[in-house]
Amino acid sequence: MSSQTAMSLLSVAEFALWAAFGFLFWTRNLHRRFPAMGVYLALRVVSMPVLLVFFYGQTRQWFNGYSFSFYYYVYWMVYIASAATLFFVCIEVFRSALSAFSGLQRLGTMVFRWIALVSAIIGFSTISISHREIPIITDIAFRLMRSVSILELCLLAFLCLSMNALRLSVRDMAFGISLGFGLMSANDFILGALLSRNTSLTGPLQLVYESVTLVLLGIWIAYAALPEPARQPLMMPVNSTILRWNEIASVLGYTGTQVAVQPAGGFVLTDVERVAERMPIRNLKYREEV
Repeated sequence: MSSQTAMSLLSVAEFALWAAFGFLFWTRNLHRRFPAMGVYLALRVVSMPVLLVFFYGQTRQWFNGYSFSFYYYVYWMVYIASAATLFFVCIEVFRSALSAFSGLQRLGTMVFRWIALVSAIIGFSTISISHREIPIITDIAFRLMRSVSILELCLLAFLCLSMNALRLSVRDMAFGISLGFGLMSANDFILGALLSRNTSLTGPLQLVYESVTLVLLGIWIAYAALPEPARQPLMMPVNSTILRWNEIASVLGYTGTQVAVQPAGGFVLTDVERVAERMPIRNLKYREEV
C-alpha cells in the first residue's frame, strides 16, 4: 500500500470519527453546555468533505487544475476559524471546571482573556511583511494556532494540577475536552519541530500524526458515549485555602450597589453644630412658658 493511499484512508477514517463524535456530542445535548465546542465540531464536519474533494482533485485534475488553489485557501481559512473558535472552547472548559467557585471563575476568565490577547499580539508582532517566503495567510494562521495551542497546554496542565482541589473527576467532559486538545497541541508542536513547511502531505511523519489524531478522537468518542458522573456539592472545611481564594476573587472587581458615604469627621461635627443651634431655642421656649 502506497503512502498516498494510506493517507487517504486515514483521512476518510478521521472524517468518520469526527462525524461520530459530533453525533454523540449533539445527541447528548453537550452543545448546550459547550456551545463553542459544538461550533468547532460543525466546522470540522462540514469542511472535511470539501477538503477531501479538493485533495483528490489534485491527482485527477478536477476543477480545471484549480484544485490546489481551492484546497489551499479553504484549508487555511478553516484553520484560522478553528483557531478562533478554540479560544472560546478553552474559556468554556475553564468555566465548567470552576463552576463551583464563582469568584475564581469570574476572575480567572478575565485573566484568561488578557493572556490570550497578549499572546496573540506577541505572535502577530513577529510576522515579517518584507522578504516573505510564504504567503501571509499561512503565517497568520500558524501564529494564531500556536497561541491557542499554548493556551490549551496551559489549561490541561492547570486542570491536572488542580483536579484534587476542584474535586474534578477524570471522567468529566470538561477534562476530556481539555485532554484531547492538549495532546493534539503537543502532537502539533512535535510535528512542527520535526518537519519543514515543504514536507509532503503523505510523508511518514504525517501518517504518524494522523494516527495519533485518530486515537485522540477515539478517546473523545469514549467520553461522549460513556455516562458522565454527576458533580456532587462540594464539602470543604471552613479554613480551606481554595475557599479563601474564592472569597478574595469574589471581592476583586465586584461592582455592586453603590452607597454614598460621608466622612465620619464631618458627620459628627455637623450633628454637634445642629444640637448647639437648637439648645438656645429650646431654653428660650422653656423660660417663656415658666
